Amino acid sequence: MSRPPLPPFTAETAAQKVRMAEDAWNTRDPERVSLAYTEDSTWRNRSAFLQGRKAIVAFLTRKWEREQDYRLIKDLWAFHGNFIAVRFQYEWHDTKGDWFRSYGNEQWEFDENGLMRRREASINDVPIAASYRRFHWTAPGPRPADVPGLAAVPF
Repeated sequence: MSRPPLPPFTAETAAQKVRMAEDAWNTRDPERVSLAYTEDSTWRNRSAFLQGRKAIVAFLTRKWEREQDYRLIKDLWAFHGNFIAVRFQYEWHDTKGDWFRSYGNEQWEFDENGLMRRREASINDVPIAASYRRFHWTAPGPRPADVPGLAAVPF
């Protein structure tokens, strides 16, 4: 299975890969998201260490049960060969209705077929008032390209 665009990445194809990942994660569909990773992909997500698509699906299922009305924006930070680094923000609320904005960085390594074989994510959560939310499009689904200010939300 291949997952274009393929490495080695250019500025254009790296940005495309980041947007494709953002769009997939905004669906909140663990099965769909898992298809971007190799069968034996390894992850570090905060303090969790995972390996394989089944573990990714289980992790994402739990994540989106806890992080409700999740909306994500990713920005390309750097790329070289088969590596991409991103920074991101996402907003969500818990079952009590308390809102959070999560900030993070990820390092991605891809195989020759464009599937991610390694993902390392460092993430911090900040409680926010609902009035401080930035991401208001209807989700799940990709953010609209024409929403002013969402392409480069300051960190």
